Amino acid sequence: MGLRDSLFGKKKLAEPKTDRLFALATATVTLETELGLTSTGKAAVTFKPLSSGDFDRVDNDMEELLKAAAASAGTAVERKTDTYGFEWVVVRDPDIEDLVTSVHLVASELTAKGFGAQLLAAAFTFDGGEHPTYWIYGFKQGAFWPFIPLPDGKNRDNAKELELKAKLETELPVEKDLTRWLGLFDAPI
Repeated sequence: MGLRDSLFGKKKLAEPKTDRLFALATATVTLETELGLTSTGKAAVTFKPLSSGDFDRVDNDMEELLKAAAASAGTAVERKTDTYGFEWVVVRDPDIEDLVTSVHLVASELTAKGFGAQLLAAAFTFDGGEHPTYWIYGFKQGAFWPFIPLPDGKNRDNAKELELKAKLETELPVEKDLTRWLGLFDAPI
C-alpha cells in the first residue's frame, strides 16, 4: 500500500493463497486413523459476488469449467446462495483429493480472472465425532481452522476445536490467531 492509498483510504485486498489447500488431502490419513474423522464427501467454496457484467461472465465460465471437470471425475457440483447473499459452490465427491482439487479449481479460476479478492473460505465436512466437524480454509490467511457447531446452531465446541488444532498443526497450516476462527453456521453443505 502506497502513500497515496494511505491518504485516501484505499487498500488493495490481498490475493488468495490457494496452494496450501492440498495439505488437507495428506492430513486425511491422520484425521481418519488417529481421530476417527472421515470425509463426508462434501466441500464448498464461498465468495462474495459482484454486480458487474465481468463477474457474471467469469462466474458462468467457472461454472462451465467445473461441470466439465466434474463430469470426467464423477464429481457433483451445485450452486447455492445463503441468507446473507454469499454464493456457495458445493462439491460432492467421495474422494477427498478430488474435493480438494475441485475447490482449488474454483479458487484458481476466480483468481485468474481478477476476482480472487472475492474468495472468502472453503469448508470441508467430516463425520465421526460427537458432532459434524468442518475444516475451514481461509483464502486470505492461507490457513485452516476447525469448526464444530453444536446442535443449538449458535454455539461451538471450542475445547474439541483446540484439541484438533493441537493434533493437526504439524500437518496442516492452522490459523494461529483464534479470533480469525470464524464459524460458518448454517453453511449449505
